[in-house]
Amino acid sequence: MENVRKIYKNNGIQTVALDGVNLKVRRGEFVAIVGPSGSGKSTMLNMLGALDRPTEGRVIIDGVDISKLDDNKRAEVRNKKIGFVFQSYNLINRLTALRNVELPLTLRNIPEPTRKMLALNMLREVGLDSKAFKKPTQLSGGEQQRVAIARALVTEPSIILADEPTGNLDSKSGAVVVNILKQLARKGNTVIVVTHNM
Repeated sequence: MENVRKIYKNNGIQTVALDGVNLKVRRGEFVAIVGPSGSGKSTMLNMLGALDRPTEGRVIIDGVDISKLDDNKRAEVRNKKIGFVFQSYNLINRLTALRNVELPLTLRNIPEPTRKMLALNMLREVGLDSKAFKKPTQLSGGEQQRVAIARALVTEPSIILADEPTGNLDSKSGAVVVNILKQLARKGNTVIVVTHNM
């Protein structure tokens, strides 16, 4: 991010969410952005994830200023390079853990046998292959977050963006999730976490 500024306008009132933010993250780094609620952390993550555009400044990923790309190209960057992990997990309750992890592969038209193999391997990576056929309501909060991480990773993104990934977890489950994210950075993924505490 270079000199990123984000201003929201609502009923003629301007709110500055980000003001001249600079951030350089290298491949394989684990970065935590810490601050209180309302400090612009999620706005910053939305910029890095090509979900929103800055009012001013540049957001560069792999040498490309994604803030200048049209919506289709930004969606392409998101789909190919970025995995998202949200505080609320965003799992589909009627699907098993395996099917939830398979979902991004389904959207890419990956054949079913390959999808199942990749999804099961990713659940194994986060220690949940034994829970593959459980639905989210049958899993603990920590297990649901690990399913969400597996889903974010199944497409092999180079960048993982996590918004308050431990916010709904007890300290033990939170430590497991943070450890998984740190392992990803050691394997070469760039991991950016926003949180109000670390």
